Amino acid sequence: MTDDDRVLYEVDREKRIATITLNNPAQRNSYDASMRDALGRHLDVVAEDDDITVVLLRGAEGVFSTGADMNNAYGWYGDERSREERSGGAKSSATQRRPSQRRRLTVDRKSFGFYHNLMGFPKVTVGEISGYALGGGFEMALMTDISVIARDTKIGMPATRFLGPALGSLHMFFHRLGPVLARRLLLTGDIIKAGEVEHLGVFTETCDAGSVTARARYWAQKAAKMPADGVVIAKEAFRLVEQSQAYQGEEVASYLFHAYGTNLQFSPGEFNFVKTRAQVGTKEAFRLRDEHFAVPEPE
Repeated sequence: MTDDDRVLYEVDREKRIATITLNNPAQRNSYDASMRDALGRHLDVVAEDDDITVVLLRGAEGVFSTGADMNNAYGWYGDERSREERSGGAKSSATQRRPSQRRRLTVDRKSFGFYHNLMGFPKVTVGEISGYALGGGFEMALMTDISVIARDTKIGMPATRFLGPALGSLHMFFHRLGPVLARRLLLTGDIIKAGEVEHLGVFTETCDAGSVTARARYWAQKAAKMPADGVVIAKEAFRLVEQSQAYQGEEVASYLFHAYGTNLQFSPGEFNFVKTRAQVGTKEAFRLRDEHFAVPEPE
């Protein structure tokens, strides 16, 4: 499947709405760097098209996104093999080299540029969110201007369980979730249902799963009727207010701490996802992760 197949793009010129669909349902619409870049290219097209006012972000087959594809893990940082392996002189293909901090910083600076562009996107962004919104998928859901989410959608940042809480757009989490909920999700890696935080107003509308698609399109059509120039000016004003209140230094802090956080040293008894994945495979590594972090509720 090509990137064109894994990230779908269509435009309704009459309604002035573009729809971008993450189309990797076999992996619950997780994405790798190539998919994220394809998504970014589609967003650039929307940004430069004066005839489009709204972009609707969604996932195929009832799932928004489970975030970064962890089958790739450190592969986000390029070739993990040692210099000898790359030159063909290694004795064992199992030997891998951890990415350097300079490599991490370079890649993360580019990666977080995508998220910052999405937060400051000049057109209205509407999220159609159901099934799962985890990791980077959760970040994108929170970054949309108008978000419609199913009550049973599972949300959270489970990757903090193997990379630590210095993960993602930290200031955005605190500003949009509030400090109490942000700390809870980042310090525990808990996955919760969107209905549990409906009373907090984190999302524009929380509804039953069967209504998400229709409600998201309703909001997209409402926003698309607004004056396009007025929307762009308002979006820049919103961005200025958020930066002055919450995002000062966030651009550097987010990728800096993520880069450092991917180079953790694990003590005995701590769960090392990347090492475990290499030994037993991704599916079993996720099971062992959940088993390690399971703590029974007190009676």
